[in-house]
Amino acid sequence: MPPAKPLRVVSANVNGIRAAYRRGMGEWLAARDVDILAMQEVRATTEDVQALLGDEWDILHDPATAKGRAGVAIASRNRASIHRVELGAPDFDSAGRWLEADYEVGARVVTVVSAYVHSGEADTPKQVEKYRFLDAMEARLPQLAAHSELAVVVGDLNVGHRTLDIRNWKGNVKRAGFLPDERAYFDRFVGAEDADDYNRGAGLGWIDVGRRFAGEVDGPYSWWSWRGKAFDNDTGWRIDYQLATPALADAAVAYAIDRADAYDARWSDHAPVVVDYAI
Repeated sequence: MPPAKPLRVVSANVNGIRAAYRRGMGEWLAARDVDILAMQEVRATTEDVQALLGDEWDILHDPATAKGRAGVAIASRNRASIHRVELGAPDFDSAGRWLEADYEVGARVVTVVSAYVHSGEADTPKQVEKYRFLDAMEARLPQLAAHSELAVVVGDLNVGHRTLDIRNWKGNVKRAGFLPDERAYFDRFVGAEDADDYNRGAGLGWIDVGRRFAGEVDGPYSWWSWRGKAFDNDTGWRIDYQLATPALADAAVAYAIDRADAYDARWSDHAPVVVDYAI
């Protein structure tokens, strides 16, 4: 009997799914053999998402409170057994930014979270909201790991953890996305970069699958500004992650960032992060 096909989990900030489809997302998706597609910045209705992807996909969608903003979704070939959207204290508005779902894969259950962390802005209320979200995320991660040994938090987490994750890191040390306090959260999630056990189950025990596969190299980046020559010069940020529990990270057999071949072939300012897990 041939081995079971790995589970292909993709994270993609679509930067508005309707615009992404106009630019070619549908053709990319049709060719990529995806099992679970976690999306951020959907900025559309559930009906819009279903109509674009088609009836062969089961759609879970949590829109933002403000219409046309944020929004996270998970599309899958098999229906989720349960899903959850609550994060943080009851008075904290996480709508459109955190969506959990459990999927039966053979005899196992895999938990997938589509997350969209605030972009923030240093020394403003927007940064306060970002820290509130990261606090809630930090509190939730141990609960997720206790719930399922096969869990993965994917999405646009809007933080470059290390200098390897941003091409122009020296010019961004005082900007949201690379602030020391933001990066410290990732020290706790996966371990500090100068620790002997970095990304080996340190901190809260989560594994940065992308860094494990790429090694100690610049990037590979997942976001480039639409402006100027950022994409052509690969002046990017690695802010789209798949953070997995150790058991699921150990099952990862392939990792890729689907960077477009050319600027005019992009359907988002982010590139999809694709991981195959042999469950």
